[in-house]
Amino acid sequence: MFEYAQRIKSLPPYLFAQIDQKKREKLAQGVDLIDLGVGDPDIPTPEPVVEAMKRAVEKPEHHRYPSYEGMLSFRQAVASWYKRRFNVELDPASEVVTLIGSKEGIAHFPLAFVNPGDVVLCPDPAYPVYKIGTLFAGGVPYLLPLREDMGFLPDFKSVPKEVLKRAKIMWVNYPNNPTSATAGEAFYRELVDWARENRIIIASDLAYSEIYFGEEKPMSILQVEGAKEVAIEFHSLSKTYNMTGWRLGMAVGNKDLVAGLGKVKTNVDSGQFQAIQEAGITALNLPEVEVDKIRNTYRERREAMVRALEKSGLEVFSSEATFYLWVKVPKGYTSAEFVSRLLEECGIVCTPGNGFGESGEGYFRISLTVQTQRLLEAAKRMEGLKL
Repeated sequence: MFEYAQRIKSLPPYLFAQIDQKKREKLAQGVDLIDLGVGDPDIPTPEPVVEAMKRAVEKPEHHRYPSYEGMLSFRQAVASWYKRRFNVELDPASEVVTLIGSKEGIAHFPLAFVNPGDVVLCPDPAYPVYKIGTLFAGGVPYLLPLREDMGFLPDFKSVPKEVLKRAKIMWVNYPNNPTSATAGEAFYRELVDWARENRIIIASDLAYSEIYFGEEKPMSILQVEGAKEVAIEFHSLSKTYNMTGWRLGMAVGNKDLVAGLGKVKTNVDSGQFQAIQEAGITALNLPEVEVDKIRNTYRERREAMVRALEKSGLEVFSSEATFYLWVKVPKGYTSAEFVSRLLEECGIVCTPGNGFGESGEGYFRISLTVQTQRLLEAAKRMEGLKL
C-alpha cells in the first residue's frame, strides 16, 4: 500500500535481524540451540554499576529531560578514563559527547559531514552500520578489503585519486569486528599523516579496546601526534562492562567533529537517561581488577575453543583481542552454506563472513558470549560433521 523511500530500498537486510529470524524458527521446533552469533555478553553487568543505577533512578532530577550532549559529570568521567587508559587529554565540554550506545553515534555521524554523492571509505568485512549510516546520509560507500595476508588492515594508499577527491570519512575499527585483528602505532601514524594530507576525517570505532589478552594493550588513534586534527573516536561501555542493554557510549576527539555529531543529536534525540549516565560514571571508575575478571573469562573461553576447533580441522585466525573467533570455512563450502549446515545439522548459530561484506567470504565468525561448557559442546557437534 505504501512505498518505502529509496534510502530504505537501497539498504541490505540487516544481518543480525536475519539471524534472529532463523533462531526463532529453530527454537520453535524445539532445537537445543547454541547461539554463537551476535556479540552480546552473557556475563552480568558488575554489581557496583547496578547498585549505582538503583540509587540514581530514585533521584527526581533524573526524571526530566537530560542534556543533549550528556551530563558534564559523565563527560568528565570519560575524559578521566581516557587520560588513565591512553594518556590522552580531552576537554569534557568540547571534545566529548554522550551517545545512546556507540551504534547510534556511528549511524548519525555521516549526517553531519556527508553530502549526497560524497564518498565514505568503509572497511570490508565490517560492522554493517558504517555502510548503512553512509547510505542514510546519501553518501557512496567505497569498500576497502581487509585481507588476512595484510593482517586485516586496509590498504588506504590504494584508493584512486578520483575517489579521494570525493572522500569525506574513513572508518577504522581495531580491535576489529569481525576479524579480531589489531592495529599498531605504525599503522595509525601512517593513517593520520595520510588523512591530514588528503583532508579526510578518520572515524575510529574503539568498542573492543578492553577485550585483549596479550601484553600489549590496544591503542587509541588519539595517542598519535596530530590525530586530533582529523579524528573522532567512538567508544562504548557495552563490551567493557557488559552493558549492551544499557545503551551508553561516547564520541571523543576533534572538537568540530564532536560538535557536528552533537548538532545532529540535538535535532533527533533528547539525550540518554541521566540515571544510566550516573551508573556509567561508576563503571568508568571501577578498579581494573573488575575488568580483568571479564578479560580472564574471555581468555579462558578463547583458548578452550581454539584448541577444540583446531582439533576438528578448522583454521582460526590468530589474535589476542575481542571475544570473536574468525574461522575459515572448510574447503568446498561458501560462508553461507557452511553456516547453514551448522544451524540445520548441529543447532549452532554462527555468522557468515560474507554477511559483513564480500571480503568476508570464506570465513565465519564465532562469538564467545556463552559459557565454556557450551562452547565445547558446539565444537563437539562440529567435530561430528567430520569435516
